[in-house]
Amino acid sequence: MWLKNIAFLSLVTIGLASLANWLLMPPKVQALDQPVVLRSNDFDSARQAVDRQFHAAWAEENLQPAHKAEDLTVARRLSLGLVGTIPSLAEIRMLEQRPEADRLQWWVDYLLNDRRYGDYIAERLSRAYVGTEGGPFLIFRKRRFVTWLSDQLMANRPYNELTHDLIAETGLWTDHPAVNFVTATVDQDGTKEPDVARLAGRLTRAFLATRIDCVQCHDDNLGGDLKQSDFHELASFFREAENSFVGITDKKGRPYEFQYLYANETVTVPAQVPFNQQLMDEEGGTLRERLANWVTHPENRPFARAIVNRMWAIMTGRPLVEPVDDIPLDGSFAERTLPAGMEPLVEDFIDHNFDMKRLVRLIAATEAFQLDSRAEHEVTPQHEKLWAVFPVNRLRPEQVIGSINQASSLHTLNAESHILTRLVTFGETNDFLKRYGDAGEDEFSQDAGTIPQRLLLMNGNLVKERTKDNFIRNAATKVSQLAPDNQTAIETAFLCVLTRRPTSQESEHFLAKLNNEALQTRRSQDFEDIYWALMNCTEFAWNH
Repeated sequence: MWLKNIAFLSLVTIGLASLANWLLMPPKVQALDQPVVLRSNDFDSARQAVDRQFHAAWAEENLQPAHKAEDLTVARRLSLGLVGTIPSLAEIRMLEQRPEADRLQWWVDYLLNDRRYGDYIAERLSRAYVGTEGGPFLIFRKRRFVTWLSDQLMANRPYNELTHDLIAETGLWTDHPAVNFVTATVDQDGTKEPDVARLAGRLTRAFLATRIDCVQCHDDNLGGDLKQSDFHELASFFREAENSFVGITDKKGRPYEFQYLYANETVTVPAQVPFNQQLMDEEGGTLRERLANWVTHPENRPFARAIVNRMWAIMTGRPLVEPVDDIPLDGSFAERTLPAGMEPLVEDFIDHNFDMKRLVRLIAATEAFQLDSRAEHEVTPQHEKLWAVFPVNRLRPEQVIGSINQASSLHTLNAESHILTRLVTFGETNDFLKRYGDAGEDEFSQDAGTIPQRLLLMNGNLVKERTKDNFIRNAATKVSQLAPDNQTAIETAFLCVLTRRPTSQESEHFLAKLNNEALQTRRSQDFEDIYWALMNCTEFAWNH
């Protein structure tokens, strides 16, 4: 009998050891064999062109740049910017098994092939395209729109083609999701038709990064050249868009009439573009098709600048030009009317057929993106303004909840997670966002966090539920029970929550707590406290 007991205990011990190894040290998986996408010589040339402009700007202001950040710090930035959450422990293990020389390059490729990239970037871009409100009942399907946009991003469809569909597509909002860009503006209480003024305003801000809608009601009285007529002549391109039983169509010959400020009567407004008129097709296609051709024309540089600036902002938390949708129409780095890095990124984007994934790779490869947020010298606001250090930014609400959920799991939470895990995460995310608040369309504002937001993290149920003793759901419990020693447990906790290893001082502090027999209760309780402290520290809530 005792032999059977010994055999049984041996099997249990081996099983627990294997489980601990699987949870804390995930083995090599197929993703590790994924080859790094090779960069061409022109990619390196483009990166060097961006870096040269930043170096010129730093030298001009006599700024010393920070050193390059550690790989895990840059990996955390990339994960937050491209999928909206921190890396999982399993992903960190995979990353660190790569050769140091190609870790970050491999990590970018890994994220770009993850469905979370398409879903997250689509949600962020949709804020500029269709707003954050619910939109008209029935004829506006935001979820269908975001899913379609995610599909386009995953397929790496050229951005000019994608944008052309948004502006000119016809059909039902379900079968042709791009038309939701138009149906989002339908006035259900009035004309039941698309709002041409709202469409013009969204188009100029989202796709041209210029605020022509500021002259919707009057001429520019602040020294600019734009007139009220410039806005309404642009809006006139949408006058043929009609909401019908077959979806959005174009009704030839429909006029757009408007009464200008100080005018005595309404006039029929012709369709004209406010700048780069030489790029406009005079004939052929519907008005919206002609407008789409003009907006996405390779020589219409405001189009490329708009998405370059927005993608830089999504990946870093701060645009090159602020506000993100107000870039000078005529500018250059030589005249210092455009910031360092903008024009080389724009030129490469246009030259490579508006390739979104290449743009992401190029931004991630720049020296400015990979700099540390700390420096051995004094860091001034000018350092952050000119990207001589990486500027620290508060995490967005969905990044906060995404990071809390991911930190409480040793494995990656993605589309391959169990359906129950995804359903619970979805419900908790929605509840958290309602309580925490959302910046809406003004998503790049640098407002400080509020006291209620901090209290929600410290006293709310979410962090408490994610750190309490629960072996099934929470990493804190798994680490406390399966780590072979306290040092390994502390290191694992830091990797899960802060995507870095603890400093010697931090290790000593937490080891003293865990090894103090006078204060010792249960190891799981101690780790609940450690996890709670790490999730509520300032470092966790900021991109740095």
